[in-house]
Amino acid sequence: MSVPTQLRRFALTGAALAALAGTAASAADVPTDFPNTFRTEEIATNGTILHVRVGGAGPAVVMLHGYGETGDMWAPLAANLARNHTVIVPDLRGMGLSARADAGFEKVNQAEDIVGVMDTLHAPRADIVAHDIGNMVAFAVASRHGERVTKLVLMDAPVPGVGPWEDILKNPLLWHFRFGGPDMERLVAGRERIYLDRFWNEFSANPANFPEPARVHYAQLYAAPGRMHAGFRQFAAFDQDAIDNRAWLSAHGKLLMPVLAVGGAASFGPAMAAVMQAGAVDVQERVIAGSGHWLMEEQPAATAAAIESFLNERPGAAEREHLRQTTLTLEQTQAMPQSGAGAGTSGVGAIRTVLLSGDPAKPGPYVLEIHVPPNTTIAPHTHRDDRSATVISGTWYFGYGSNESDAFVKSLRAGGLYTEPGGVAHFAFTRAEGAVVRLSGVGPSDTSPVPATASR
Repeated sequence: MSVPTQLRRFALTGAALAALAGTAASAADVPTDFPNTFRTEEIATNGTILHVRVGGAGPAVVMLHGYGETGDMWAPLAANLARNHTVIVPDLRGMGLSARADAGFEKVNQAEDIVGVMDTLHAPRADIVAHDIGNMVAFAVASRHGERVTKLVLMDAPVPGVGPWEDILKNPLLWHFRFGGPDMERLVAGRERIYLDRFWNEFSANPANFPEPARVHYAQLYAAPGRMHAGFRQFAAFDQDAIDNRAWLSAHGKLLMPVLAVGGAASFGPAMAAVMQAGAVDVQERVIAGSGHWLMEEQPAATAAAIESFLNERPGAAEREHLRQTTLTLEQTQAMPQSGAGAGTSGVGAIRTVLLSGDPAKPGPYVLEIHVPPNTTIAPHTHRDDRSATVISGTWYFGYGSNESDAFVKSLRAGGLYTEPGGVAHFAFTRAEGAVVRLSGVGPSDTSPVPATASR
């Protein structure tokens, strides 16, 4: 199902909305107050001040909210995670109780806001859990500061420039992406509740599950001076965000840390994982039944359970970490299906890949073959993991370095062996004869192009 089709499932009929508007709000309340064991701090970072809630002890987890809410949305999950995590929950730039801000809403810039908070709180690495606009900031942190992010949870919203972004923009339900500016702010001023109710109603599986006390709470926060301006500016930055993300992915490749993509069954659903597979090599999918976009309000228990299970899974617990028992004859390997470029391959379209064991996109050992046609060049690049390779057939020309013209190239035939140490630039090519090369490593693997250096 296409992403636009998934998004259409947000919509309710006009008659249904009218009926709901006439009914009393649900008596159920979603708490927005954090446990009294949490403290709040006003943290100066990257030219602004963020309001941050902090509690618990253990590995750090940073939680980023979206539009129509503030960091208060995470209160129930934060209380659970604080049992074995240090939980860090900021209000995004200009939103909630953070300082007013007129500019700086590009997500690459807001990533620096969050890194500054982590630095102040002495959190060199953290899991990040995000929703809606928070997804976009989280992706910017994970891409530009990958060494700081251990795991990433993204919930029910796209990331500008990643996957089917242009198709998503065409959906009429997302008209608010282009709604903003001084006149729009004047139109909404004093009517913040009316404006926000549209999102809470249309993007829910059942609007009654976004409780009245939470609506009152968020509407009051968004009615404060400068808050709707900050919300509109988050959307206005999308064009630049898409440019920034496409450029980063082109230069560096997909994210390497494990990613959990969570979609509401009546909203993005499995399309959330499909979007993220365009931006990350290790993506797990969760679809929350009975929920639309507002997962923490509509299905808090199921959503929290999915997130906690993912965050608490530690390396070594999964069977995929181990090399499975495999015996294949040459005839069997030659008969296995071939695919195009994948994780850990050079990305050259003409090369065909056979995955013999494991999965280079995920943690654990893997073995793959590349079938390279004649007169094919693989430009200088690096891989994250250490790999070893054996030439199975043909003639293979291999060298280390970031410039082919300056490097020593060795001609290798069947039985030839070489290594690809992690982070070391190397390149290869064939001439009149093609080659088959078998590679093994321990994932997750990736491929990062290396700009050629000038010849001396």
